[in-house]
Amino acid sequence: MIPELRNAYNDSYTNDRYSEYVRRLSERAGMEIPFRLAETPVFLPPALRDEMVATSLDIFRQLSTPQALERSKQAVPPQFDVPNCTDWPTFAVLDFAIVQGRSGRLEPWLIELQAFPTLYAFQVVQSEELAQMCPEPGRLGWFLSGLGDAAYKKVVGDAILGGVPPQNVILLDIDPPAQKTAVDFAFTEQFWGVQALDPSQIEKRGRELWYSRDGVPTRILRIYNRLIFDELEATGQKLPFDLREPLDVSWAGHPNWYFRWSKFVLPMLKHPSVPEAVLLSDLPHAPMDLSQWVLKPLYSFAGSGVKVDLTPSDFTEIPEGRRSQTLLMRKVEYAPAIATADGGFSKVEVRMMFVWRSGKPFPVISLARLSQGKMMGVNYNKDRTWVGSSGCLWPR
Repeated sequence: MIPELRNAYNDSYTNDRYSEYVRRLSERAGMEIPFRLAETPVFLPPALRDEMVATSLDIFRQLSTPQALERSKQAVPPQFDVPNCTDWPTFAVLDFAIVQGRSGRLEPWLIELQAFPTLYAFQVVQSEELAQMCPEPGRLGWFLSGLGDAAYKKVVGDAILGGVPPQNVILLDIDPPAQKTAVDFAFTEQFWGVQALDPSQIEKRGRELWYSRDGVPTRILRIYNRLIFDELEATGQKLPFDLREPLDVSWAGHPNWYFRWSKFVLPMLKHPSVPEAVLLSDLPHAPMDLSQWVLKPLYSFAGSGVKVDLTPSDFTEIPEGRRSQTLLMRKVEYAPAIATADGGFSKVEVRMMFVWRSGKPFPVISLARLSQGKMMGVNYNKDRTWVGSSGCLWPR
């Protein structure tokens, strides 16, 4: 990807420079980074970047028809159906595998999408620090839509705050300091003044929610939702309030969108960059060639529950009640797209990140994951180098 930038970077790379990059990121966050950082940025060709943005917008158009929006409501489990769902999500992200196309050029293939916030704060700092490892950092950019640092923080800050003072907005997750995304929570507070809370730190008073901010009882008017319901169920934690009750709060990312735009919608999409996908409940029998397919739970996160090397028992062991919650997706072969300084190659997945402005998706930034194994994500390939969390850079 952008050979001249790749060659110059690899020629100048040292382990000491990488260690300094990790140190700077940790120092700015005020904590150790709890996941592996890749040794390199992804030098993303502008044409490939723009193709992923255009593909994303086309997918959003398909999902935004009245019929598709109505159908998406079926994805919300009754026990997590929160009232007053917004007309549009606040955030949405799409993950693209970078593959070798038939013409020989690199192409994006959609792997997953989710109307849920991701590392909107951390990614800014990571991209800045990745650029500093490059021979000519001033030549490189990482924001989309022509944004700069101040404009990006204004756009994303407006989405999170929604016009509410920062002290009346909280970021909600289970045990925030223990989350791998805690580093993003730290930068969210640095940039926008929004503190991360565990549900146990919230008090319900009628329809109102309150918390203690610096020892002062403070009302919560808006929730930046980072709570993943799979994790809530897995931990068995009980909330101090029922999400299904009417509450006098607004949502930066209404919880229902986590389900509505997710792997649930992949079988609906028609696009050259979207692999074939089907719910198991719509499949009378397993495909003949299992090596060409991947099995994914609809609402898992960080790759949990995904099965890459399938056997017939993987189908027969899934209970009937879970078949409508399990997706079979045609396997995508990642390209060895990143030449590494140690003489190897890494595969790459790019996440395009959007916020909604005036009812329309607006691209703001991207992130990347590097891998040399069968699975993407920072939880995998821990025994390898030139893998893990990264960002996308391109010539200004």
